[in-house]
Amino acid sequence: MSTPTLESPPAVPEEIQSFTVTLSVRRFNPETDEDPHWENYDVEMYATDRILDALHKIKWEQDGSLSFRRSCAHGICGSDAMRINGRNRLACKTLIKDLDITKPVTVEAIKGLPLEKDLIVDMEPFFESFREVQPFLMAQNTPKDGKERIQTVAQRERFDDTTKCILCAACTSSCPVFWTDGQYFGPAAIVNAHRFIFDSRDENAAVRLDILNDKEGVWRCRTTFNCTEACPRGIQVTQAIAEVKQAIMRGKP
Repeated sequence: MSTPTLESPPAVPEEIQSFTVTLSVRRFNPETDEDPHWENYDVEMYATDRILDALHKIKWEQDGSLSFRRSCAHGICGSDAMRINGRNRLACKTLIKDLDITKPVTVEAIKGLPLEKDLIVDMEPFFESFREVQPFLMAQNTPKDGKERIQTVAQRERFDDTTKCILCAACTSSCPVFWTDGQYFGPAAIVNAHRFIFDSRDENAAVRLDILNDKEGVWRCRTTFNCTEACPRGIQVTQAIAEVKQAIMRGKP
């Protein structure tokens, strides 16, 4: 006769520990403030929470007047670019565990664009530069058989990197030239021009090259690599700008 075996009790999962994080947010209300000022907030967070989660907790539980942009919360829409500990990042992609929380985490609006309120800037100058480079396919000829314009894998790969841009302005607002020169197109506009200049289906690359061969075009770039480091999508922004410069010198892509 076999003796019954005693089943061991199920393992109890370890409780995930929370901790207090201090966020120092640069606030500005145009109706009441002459200049921006810093305010500190203590927030109970977990290691896998994001800065966007912390901002939500502040807005929903402590101060409903805090203003910031966000939409998809998954690094696709580009709405929540801001300076976190002095670096341009997306709040929805910045994990608490990746930051030094032994001191306050600073959060402020991106630089170089007019400040509207708290973490919100006026994006119109950014989008104006984007529109000026004509970031859309321009093809006059009808494709063979009237259906589609065929590309090889190599032709598509030529501009693949610059198709990843989400127009968050993290690169442009990290550029010291853009901070001091209100006329410079900025890295994001040049990246989006690159995407069509090197597209084999496009027939107006010369137009964009002429637009960017301006004193406020690609030649204003000082190759500091700030834009490449700031890009949340990993685009090689400085390389794309250099390739546009080379295309201008050749007179063709």
